[in-house]
Amino acid sequence: MTCSDLDYEYLRGVVMEQSANLIDPSRNALFDTRLTPIARLSGATNLKDFVDMLKAGRQAHLHRAVAEAMTINETSFFRDMTAFEMLREVILPQLIEQRMQKRQLRIWSAASSTGQEAYSLAMSIAEYFPNIAHWDVKIIGTDISRHVVEYAQKGRYRRLEVNRGLPARMLLKYMVREGEEWEVVPRVRSMCEFRYANLCVPVPQLPVFDLVMLRNVLLYFCQQDRRAVFKELHSKMVPGGYLVLGNAEQAEDSTNLFEVEFGANAYFYRPVSAA
Repeated sequence: MTCSDLDYEYLRGVVMEQSANLIDPSRNALFDTRLTPIARLSGATNLKDFVDMLKAGRQAHLHRAVAEAMTINETSFFRDMTAFEMLREVILPQLIEQRMQKRQLRIWSAASSTGQEAYSLAMSIAEYFPNIAHWDVKIIGTDISRHVVEYAQKGRYRRLEVNRGLPARMLLKYMVREGEEWEVVPRVRSMCEFRYANLCVPVPQLPVFDLVMLRNVLLYFCQQDRRAVFKELHSKMVPGGYLVLGNAEQAEDSTNLFEVEFGANAYFYRPVSAA
């Protein structure tokens, strides 16, 4: 039995409520692909029965499973090299100079998916800034999907994953082959930790950050939710911190809490201190 348009509308509502992600009706087929395995595990014979189960309010945790399954987890090592060049040439040197006495850096890889962005940041710091090897550096990756958080925590990646964006010299320097997988070396892993977090609600027990990476996520949020996310980010950043968004994203349309700057052929944002 196939889902009706009303069933798909209900599923889109579940995703919106749980994660603030907007799923366009043209992508209804994704529900069939991603939710059918969950439906079977839950005891439903097909997706239509699964939707009926959700509507009946049984097993409320399944609403969260729906949102996690539909969250976009596309990522790769050093995704968008322009952003990483800007980090290497502009942001990290400025941060290191500003934090020279404190000798501490806190970086947030928000919506970190399976961890490649966080580990890419750690590799960049180890590779290009060896003078801060003894600093207290912590990169915290968060994601709404517990499954991808657990994956990131392992620090182990398949050959196809390391072949996407990771330069060969960095692969050999910062990863060790373990059978058919590659494992991040301990000194890079020690800089990173991963936690579950939903950006659409206040995120507890996080420090204030010098740098926040939130790329290719806000595209799927409505403007009201984008405003809420920017407010949360602002509260979690030190004065003079840095915010990096995706190439197709900007803060100006949704908030006055950040001002834009340009460097190394890319845009980034600084929190407005008086806000």
